[in-house]
Amino acid sequence: MRMPGRWAAAAGVAAGAIGIAAGELVAGLLSPLVSPVTALGGVVIDAVPPWAKDLAIQWFGTADKLVLVVCIVLVAAGLAALAGLMERRRAGLGLALSAVAGAAGLAAVLTRAQAVPQAAVAPVIAAVTTMVVLRMLVRKLAEWVPARPPGSREDRQPTDQEPAPLARRRFLNAVALTSLGAAVAGAATAVVTRAASVASGFRGSMVLPQPSTPPQTVPDGAALPIDGISPLVTANRDFYRIDTALAVPAIDPSTWKLKVTGLVEQDLELDFAALLSKPMTERHITIACVSNEVGGDLIGNALWLGWPVRELLAMARPTSAADMVLSTSNDGWTASTPLEALTDGRDALLAVGMNGEPLPLEHGFPVRMVVPGLYGFVSATKWLTELKVTRFADEKAYWSTRGWSERGPVKTQSRIDVPRSGRSVRAGTVQFGGVAWAQHRGIERVEMRVNRGPWQEAALAPGISADTWYQWQHAVDLTPGDYEVQVRATDASGRPQVEERARVAPDGATGYHTVTIKVT
Repeated sequence: MRMPGRWAAAAGVAAGAIGIAAGELVAGLLSPLVSPVTALGGVVIDAVPPWAKDLAIQWFGTADKLVLVVCIVLVAAGLAALAGLMERRRAGLGLALSAVAGAAGLAAVLTRAQAVPQAAVAPVIAAVTTMVVLRMLVRKLAEWVPARPPGSREDRQPTDQEPAPLARRRFLNAVALTSLGAAVAGAATAVVTRAASVASGFRGSMVLPQPSTPPQTVPDGAALPIDGISPLVTANRDFYRIDTALAVPAIDPSTWKLKVTGLVEQDLELDFAALLSKPMTERHITIACVSNEVGGDLIGNALWLGWPVRELLAMARPTSAADMVLSTSNDGWTASTPLEALTDGRDALLAVGMNGEPLPLEHGFPVRMVVPGLYGFVSATKWLTELKVTRFADEKAYWSTRGWSERGPVKTQSRIDVPRSGRSVRAGTVQFGGVAWAQHRGIERVEMRVNRGPWQEAALAPGISADTWYQWQHAVDLTPGDYEVQVRATDASGRPQVEERARVAPDGATGYHTVTIKVT
């Protein structure tokens, strides 16, 4: 690309940057829950096939949303550069491309569940700002280096009365001021978004109610003193996050409502104050993502505070025809939970607290669902807004329309935390340790084997309950060499972990976690 072409592309990128920044700033003022960028990201997430979603989680883990944002920025920069080149070649072409991009942003915003009527203003402002600034910058570039006519080999030198150095300075100053404006608008957006987050301020001053049903007593010896083993309770900052929200919803608890509709004798609506007044239950519960590969870390154990879902449903009185509850998130995401799992006496909660503090925003504040024994894709709805009592035959949830199963009972699994695969350890007694889980069934036994030899029973620590993971340990004397080590668990019903390897789709991975170590 010749020098004028590079500057045309730079003009396009600068115009696109200030346009996007202006759109995000307006969205922060008028519709904090949805903006052109987050809306486009949501459309991409919705359109991505399951295999691509699994691949993204496998490659990037919980950083998948950051990667998506970076990709959106790179694509936007590429389109903006192209718009600059097109506008320099022929007036109006780059503006047309910018208008198409703005229309795409508008369409994306209007499809989001959180969209309010004024949300449409932001993509329009973004497109108009981009077009106006792009035209201005390209004109200033033409004053410095006029576009070459068809058939010419070189760009013509300026023929007007402006000397080239002055025209060049004016163009560069315009690009610099545009870029500065984009940076200022971006910073202002961050300030506006932070100031508009009533949720964050409310959460910071919120005092959790005391539970009427206190948590289970943690048995002596449940936490093993082994360096590197997963903590018995996962800290909030370390808890995995997998969801489809590109931007964390910031919901004002004073306006939050939970509706119960569908096949019920009585429709209900519950506000946050009413929920907090209910008799709360506090329970240690381990939850896991269905995308957790064998040996993966998309699982965590926390102390949850909430009101049992069964008590709310009892007030609504589901009809005999119902067999499923379709829960809906503020961002439109849905999960299909078997009605039985919400009414059979297990500690399925409308959670408001996590590890002794209000739910973190990214984990569903103000209210989320936690259901022992089911993978999150059919139960763990964050930013909860509606429970629709219905039937599996009549309704489909977000992931069940994308090839995943409708029901997602957690499969018995175990993991070796220490030593990590690929590590070297000293010859002698090697201490192995990890966790095993079979939520709502419990773990009866954990075994380990070395180089496909006989299974040896590990020491299993007492679990907090059948709804949490258990820690285990096993010491083996090893001489120098290379070793393959595997672990398996048996649940409390006597059913062993499945050995056959299976991928996470459509209802969870199976197989023995295997690590290789070198003993020196």
